[in-house]
Amino acid sequence: MAQMLALSIIVFVLFVGEAVSIRTKAWIPSIFVSGVLFLLGYWTFFPADIVTLSGVPPAVAVMLIYLLITNMGTLLSLQELKDQWRTILIALSGIAGIIAALFSIGTLLFDYQTVVVAIPPLVGGLVSALIMSEGAAAAGLPALAVFAIVIYVVQGFAGYPLTSVMLKKEGKNLLTKYRNNELTLKEMPANQPGTVDKPVKEPRMFARMPDKYNTDFFKFFRLALVGYLAYLTATLLTPVVEISPFVLCLLFGVIARSIGFLERHPLQKANGFGFAIMALLLFIFDGLKNATPSMMLEILYPLIGCIVIGVVGMYIFSFIVGKLLKVSKEMAFAVSLTALYGFPADYIITVEVINSLTKDEKEREVLTSHMLPPMLVAGFITVTIVSVILAGIFVGFL
Repeated sequence: MAQMLALSIIVFVLFVGEAVSIRTKAWIPSIFVSGVLFLLGYWTFFPADIVTLSGVPPAVAVMLIYLLITNMGTLLSLQELKDQWRTILIALSGIAGIIAALFSIGTLLFDYQTVVVAIPPLVGGLVSALIMSEGAAAAGLPALAVFAIVIYVVQGFAGYPLTSVMLKKEGKNLLTKYRNNELTLKEMPANQPGTVDKPVKEPRMFARMPDKYNTDFFKFFRLALVGYLAYLTATLLTPVVEISPFVLCLLFGVIARSIGFLERHPLQKANGFGFAIMALLLFIFDGLKNATPSMMLEILYPLIGCIVIGVVGMYIFSFIVGKLLKVSKEMAFAVSLTALYGFPADYIITVEVINSLTKDEKEREVLTSHMLPPMLVAGFITVTIVSVILAGIFVGFL
């Protein structure tokens, strides 16, 4: 198969998944549609190495992981996290609930390695699924390497409807309070979807350098350098303690932004974010080439079981912590559920629910100010930060 034909086919598959998600207002996840199409492709006419043929070999994917995770670190706003400390505690409690439930009940039903592989993708996204899939493959566990990807592909089906139900209940309660003059409009944090971006002055190490020299290549260079420093630090620490370089990329990204070496979201500003996500998605789906129909049947039981047990554990823990922090059980559970999908699904679902509850623009503003910031912060904490850290730790257990 010619390289450009291979690339055209698999990128078209990604587009179909995205189109279905848009059409169904994210009720059918794009990842699920694309995953099913890749499986059907591998079972019919796709060459097993179609992703490599298209020009995305493993070395390219690993390079992009370094850039993407370092870029994730630059998205961290310490002020927003400080303002949403209750949300963060509830989101973390939900993750703790998943871990506790799967390590207690899950290990009684499934083997230890299955539980270890399931947790990071279940509380995270693309990167954590990839880390666990690669780790399972390296440990000689091909079925679990596929399992890590499949649980990432399917988990949204549990998260989307449950979140919608919880947010609708929360929204109705907030509307009642607002109409009874018991609730006011909150100021929305800057630089969040749904708000007008306000210019935020950030420390810039290169403030004296003319902007015309801050080219795309200069942004890529700084991202790569920070990623290399993370890798070098992980290598130097190996004799003492083994830390995934990907976890350090996240930390180094935060530090690099705080000292002004990197700006916020440099990969997007360098026009590389979309390509990086595309290539990484293709590499993720490359892991499905080993998934035979019999293997899919084999992992179906632990797949459903892990998701159900994890969600129950999440609800119990988030309910308890939400009660202690005086946050409604509906909002607490919705915040925890962001771990199953992250951004942009957290934004899309919240906005859709708000629009379905009222046609009054002022009421929508009030609901948005109370519901959107915690949902976005929770999605960032769970999917972007905690899941990568957990994957870096759990991959060592295999």
